Amino acid sequence: MTNSINEVEDADLFFVTGTNTTAQHPLIGSRMINAVERGAKLILVDPREIQLAKFAHLHLRQNIGTDVAVLNGIMNIIIEEDLYDRDFVENRTEGFQELKAVVSRYSPNVVEQISGIRSKDLIEAARMFAAADKAMILYAMGITQHVTGTDNVKSCANLAMLTGNIGRPSTGVNPLRGQNNVQGACDMGALPVVYTGYQKVVDAAIKDKFEDAWGIEGLDDKPGLTITSMMSEAQKGSLKALYIMGENPMMSDPDSTHIELALSNLDLLIVQDIFLSETASLADIVLPAASFAEKSGTYTNTERRVQLSHKAVDPPGQARADWEIVQDICRLCGYPMNYKSPADILDEINRVTPSYAGITLERIEKEFGLQWPCPNQEHPGTAYLHKDQFTKGLGTFLPCEFKPLAEVPDQEYDFILTTGRVYFQYHTGTMTRRISLLEREAPEAVVEINPEDAKRLGIKTNDRVELSSRRGTIRLKAEVTDRVPKKVVFSTFHYIESPVNLLTNPAHDPVAGIPEYKGCAVRIRRCA
Repeated sequence: MTNSINEVEDADLFFVTGTNTTAQHPLIGSRMINAVERGAKLILVDPREIQLAKFAHLHLRQNIGTDVAVLNGIMNIIIEEDLYDRDFVENRTEGFQELKAVVSRYSPNVVEQISGIRSKDLIEAARMFAAADKAMILYAMGITQHVTGTDNVKSCANLAMLTGNIGRPSTGVNPLRGQNNVQGACDMGALPVVYTGYQKVVDAAIKDKFEDAWGIEGLDDKPGLTITSMMSEAQKGSLKALYIMGENPMMSDPDSTHIELALSNLDLLIVQDIFLSETASLADIVLPAASFAEKSGTYTNTERRVQLSHKAVDPPGQARADWEIVQDICRLCGYPMNYKSPADILDEINRVTPSYAGITLERIEKEFGLQWPCPNQEHPGTAYLHKDQFTKGLGTFLPCEFKPLAEVPDQEYDFILTTGRVYFQYHTGTMTRRISLLEREAPEAVVEINPEDAKRLGIKTNDRVELSSRRGTIRLKAEVTDRVPKKVVFSTFHYIESPVNLLTNPAHDPVAGIPEYKGCAVRIRRCA
């Protein structure tokens, strides 16, 4: 997030797209609703009628996978009607003419043909957004989990810069992270192209710095593989071993049949987790890890806030903190890693990661966390980014053209399946499905289908249906509801009994490598 969670309540307008906020980020969702009830406006862009639609001043129900066209259309109107922030564009950005040329091709009528959003609603949305003094863009995986995910994010950034809604409180481009330390994992180099703090592995000076810090030579300066690439290489036999920590790709990755084949083809699979997940069940070696309550350390949340977590109870049995397990493996492999505590690790982070340099244990013990960048111990942390200038100087407009879903409906597979989560379950259900109260509320997967489609197919609520794609078939209950538009079905990926990711498309964004979970072609039939 460029901005902070507590700024939500002071925004004048929210542009919410690709996030079922009240279900998946309920505390942020409640702040948003509070602001709307006090007078803020809400533009919701979502094909489903989620809970936020009740509070939206305008709900744009776009065809799935048309986000770039919608955002380009909004920018086209803002430019054509001279509603953009001319001072911000002229003094703080570059590439405006290139953006103008691309979005000029996305008139309201053209966007209506692509997205299904009426021209008059698109025009109203553009005017509302441009008129707001403080507009926040909030998005989640409904934006990123597409083959055009990177283009979708670029387009959100283009809209924020075009209207000067960045570098100020209660504005900005704000991705809502799906798990509690996703931001921290990225910050600490759990990406194939960077070390900690997004320092590039291809940079010779950065490589030298980390070799000095770790007392070694010969660090590889070539980017590694993304998860999707790892699985493909494992299935081909060129990747021989995989060490998975706190992840359950048998449930969370697309085309589960392909994932099982890939993992089974490894010479060695090690899984480190707190429960015997579906992935851990396939492992050669399972390493029992401590849960969040059984270890101390830091987490970095969605607003870049680094917070301290203290151990509350001892881990059971042979379970240990992740860093202790990794350290012992490194020692056995010949590298003398020698941290004595999480405090030692944070000290090293301070030394090698400029954006974390001032986030020390002493400070976060006394304060409610600190937001990076925090370059020294006198720095108060950064509530919002890009205040006076962008990191690179000028912000660059990166215009994008609309591209359709990688897999579109046809006569055989005539529906689009989109996936997500429900309020009472979390991710692959590894933890929440062990809690009886949550299981009582949401015990099994359902597939949402529009009433007109259901009537045509003879499907009623609670009927068992067969949902199939080119990759497999699952059975689950139907729920007939207006929440989904015609020719679209929605389901969740929490349930091993109906593993929806058996069906999803492994086609992925060419830049980020993220799969297209949010749209694939399926057919639905009532079970005999």
